[in-house]
Amino acid sequence: MMPTTDNLSYNWLAVNDSSKILMNNSDLAQILIRAVEEADSSDRLLDAVQELAAAGIEESVPTLIAALGYNNPGAAVAAVDGLIAMGEAAVSPLLELIDDYNYGARAWAIRALAGIGDIRALDTLLEAAKTDFSLSVRRAATRGLGTLRWHQLPPDQVESVQTQVLEALLLISQDPEWVVRYAAVTSLETLAIAIAVTLPDQASQITNQLQQILDTDADLGVRTRVKFAQEKIQQQQHQEVFAPKRKLQDTEVPYRGGGRR
Repeated sequence: MMPTTDNLSYNWLAVNDSSKILMNNSDLAQILIRAVEEADSSDRLLDAVQELAAAGIEESVPTLIAALGYNNPGAAVAAVDGLIAMGEAAVSPLLELIDDYNYGARAWAIRALAGIGDIRALDTLLEAAKTDFSLSVRRAATRGLGTLRWHQLPPDQVESVQTQVLEALLLISQDPEWVVRYAAVTSLETLAIAIAVTLPDQASQITNQLQQILDTDADLGVRTRVKFAQEKIQQQQHQEVFAPKRKLQDTEVPYRGGGRR
């Protein structure tokens, strides 16, 4: 007989010295998925989605995505966290279904894609960051543009895509909502560090834009975040300037020849 969620905690680990798992991932996933599907209250749904997300089983991705549309914010947050933890395995299913969602579920999906940072979500994140009517979605997508995994791109495409993202962030940094501008500053910081060597002219654009924001933005929180970004960028520049010298010094062999006693 298939174990139920009531005795799941007993069946999860064998009560012996080796603590062997008594069920495989597929069996566990089916139990946890059934618990989500059969939840008869908001609290039980939240608990079930949290358990499913914590299991980290790839088979659970469709159910976690479905949970984004259950009109249960707590369950949606848990599902987003689980999908982010799942990483690349969740990206294709999210992108394939995103246009079929109601707006609420789509907004949660964008948050998940932003948290994963997979380059396949670039177009979705760019569109959401620039045009979505919800400031929370624009903020999440904007932060996602700062966590993109550049190594996933073919080497000959990296610079052009980074330039595209930079142009978007420069625009988004003028968003009327301070939380979106704050997110743009965060992403401009990470992008400036990423392109400091490969695209120095574009990196200079970022430093100039940050200074302009510092001089003109009405929100203290945004200006404070700009100062932090400037410090981080300067630290990185300092490390890059002195790294070759330190490397050379590390490889030098001290002269131990004869000298005066």
